[in-house]
Amino acid sequence: MLVLAGLTAPSCSFLEREPDFVSPDFYYETEDELLNALYGVYNRLIDTNGRMYSKGLFGFFVLSDEFSYTNNFLVGNIRHGTFDAADLDIGRLWEILYQGISRANFLIDSYNGEIPESGTRRSVLGEALFMRGYYYFLLTTCFGEVPLKLTPTTSPNESYLAKSSLEDIYDRIVKDMTAAIDLVQDIDVLGTNERISKTGVQAVLARVYLKMAGYPLNDPENPDADALEYYREALYLCNEVISSGKHYLNPDYSQIFINQVQNINEYHECIWEVGMYGNKIGAEDLAGSVGVENGVLCRDESLGYSGGPMTAQKKLFDAFGEGDLRRDWAIADYQISYNSDTETSTLVDLSDESKETNIWKRNPGKWRRVGRDFSRYESGTLARLYTATNFPLMRYSDVLLMKAEAINATDGPTDVAYEAVNQVRRRAYGKPLDTPDATCDLPSGLSKEEFQQAVEDERFREFCFEGIRKWDLIRWGIYVETMQDLAADVMATAPEDIYQYCARAGNNTTERNVLFPIPNTELTVNKLMTQNPGW
Repeated sequence: MLVLAGLTAPSCSFLEREPDFVSPDFYYETEDELLNALYGVYNRLIDTNGRMYSKGLFGFFVLSDEFSYTNNFLVGNIRHGTFDAADLDIGRLWEILYQGISRANFLIDSYNGEIPESGTRRSVLGEALFMRGYYYFLLTTCFGEVPLKLTPTTSPNESYLAKSSLEDIYDRIVKDMTAAIDLVQDIDVLGTNERISKTGVQAVLARVYLKMAGYPLNDPENPDADALEYYREALYLCNEVISSGKHYLNPDYSQIFINQVQNINEYHECIWEVGMYGNKIGAEDLAGSVGVENGVLCRDESLGYSGGPMTAQKKLFDAFGEGDLRRDWAIADYQISYNSDTETSTLVDLSDESKETNIWKRNPGKWRRVGRDFSRYESGTLARLYTATNFPLMRYSDVLLMKAEAINATDGPTDVAYEAVNQVRRRAYGKPLDTPDATCDLPSGLSKEEFQQAVEDERFREFCFEGIRKWDLIRWGIYVETMQDLAADVMATAPEDIYQYCARAGNNTTERNVLFPIPNTELTVNKLMTQNPGW
């Protein structure tokens, strides 16, 4: 069911409808048929086995200095950064992304190059173009150079394609997303952030341009003329989103995630979300593991189960300043112990920072299923391992921080760049957003390099556990050194030997880990394919 009215409304994913796939010679005759096909393009954002935004793209695919997985997993597990080209998860990620591209290609091709008059039909075309670009953005971010296929596959006998250059892939991403801007509808017309809107396209395209300005297309430390132009394009798009007046910061950081857990669709802060639906009970099969894979330890299924497999790195905990309200929401200061014999639960308080082991035990808390007082955030029947909690792909605070980064790259730390960062920081400290406050604003007089570091640190805090950090570190050209430094620090400082497992992902990170390997399944069937360096 589509939510078509209201500023905030119950989130009922439009992906709940079964997508309609048709033969290549079929022509979509009604808007309902077009929308059904569009559902099929979007629903590849969710993989029922957890490789997309239902689990992998905020978990084991994006290991960084934010979190580690517990010692319950084998040393040779992808959750500790150990995998190769035969890994099932890597192969499935590749497959799902190309499925999304294939579905988008069929839908785009059905228009035969025509721009429809109907607003709905135009939006469907624009959304399909955007989603094709987004799936290629994920592919090239994860795998580097990949085959660029822009037409439907109509025969199993079609020729295989070799890799395209990064320049060609990004040119297509920009072309598709730029075309989508004038085709998709405004978010207040759509009434939901589970479909991409005009401001959503602009914000994501700004992210693409920032990626293009950095590694691997450009040297992040010595941006050339092309990189500076990409920063300018990103700044223009961020300003378009801001000037639209359709988005603003939610004054309460925690409420962003409470809304998602409670299925409240609020699009002012959350510009684009992956819409989850159901809990895999019965025929409902578009649920995710948000709040379970990245949840607070609680084995009481009546409250909201999570095995607590992810724990925050102490580095992240230490990154928050005194008074930053984000810390204890993003990194939960409690767990819930469950006695199966008596079927009773007990709060385990981890707020005492003087006991250092408490810090190493903390889980991600953004999408907590159960609170300190055992209140349930979810409604309805609870499933053990699945939730209907949406996952954010673009928030307004990201637009502000991208704007600040782009301004600094081209003109240095101007007052406008400061204000963009400071709005995010004031919200973090519970202060009025538009009122300067020395207790939380960045210090004046920062150099260009110091301001860039401040932006990087702010992104670390603001977007922890949202699947962004690894990709930021890569485009800044510092992923490998950051992970290796993290591992060395953990090995030197972790209390009790049992916490040194938190260094595993860092210890397993080398230059080859900037990209995933091309899956063996692809190399076997496509003789034009070559493996990525180091694999």
